[in-house]
Amino acid sequence: MNDSRHAAYDRVRERIEIARAAAGTPRVDLVAVSKTQPAEAIGRLARLGQRAFGENYVQEALRKQQQLADPSLEWHMIGPLQSNKCRMVAEHFDWLHSLDRLALIGPLGRHRPSTRQPLDVLVQVNIDDEASKSGCRPTEVRALARAVEEQAGLRLRGLMAIPAPGAGTRDAFRRMRMLFDSLRADHPAVDTLSMGMSGDFEEAIAEGTTMVRIGTLLFGTRA
Repeated sequence: MNDSRHAAYDRVRERIEIARAAAGTPRVDLVAVSKTQPAEAIGRLARLGQRAFGENYVQEALRKQQQLADPSLEWHMIGPLQSNKCRMVAEHFDWLHSLDRLALIGPLGRHRPSTRQPLDVLVQVNIDDEASKSGCRPTEVRALARAVEEQAGLRLRGLMAIPAPGAGTRDAFRRMRMLFDSLRADHPAVDTLSMGMSGDFEEAIAEGTTMVRIGTLLFGTRA
């Protein structure tokens, strides 16, 4: 492992732990965003103990899974999901962060192999109502959550968001936490709030996130 990458990983883990302790959050999981990174880079990070990796593109992720052939790794689909990719995600991923419409739920549930654990699902919320971003409206979360729970092949875990960058990010994290707490009141098994990336993960942790998605700080600038 390149010494600089080793140091970068250790530093990210340290920063997460410091922010977690300050916030009093029981856990903060790290998803290493490996989109556009080669399988070799993922393997190097895995040898340091990183298990969860986030990918935006299904075909790219499947190639990496085949190259690495490591059943201990946990694969997270974090990019927008097209209907024609539901089967591949259901068959080959452990988590989906980007569920944003009812039409995806049936195909995901039907195609999840019975030999695997249910697919862990997060509902993506477009918390700042940005036209350029995927995600449902906050008012649509409950209907999506109920539909996920009706599918035996799916397991509702919580919410995900990518707030608009800028001065309002902290407020968006706060609103997401309120929405998450409201969802948990109706669905007690919900336990994951995925928000916070390389430039703002400490703010997200301060507002109660339980999962951060970090790429640049771990791998460097993407190709």
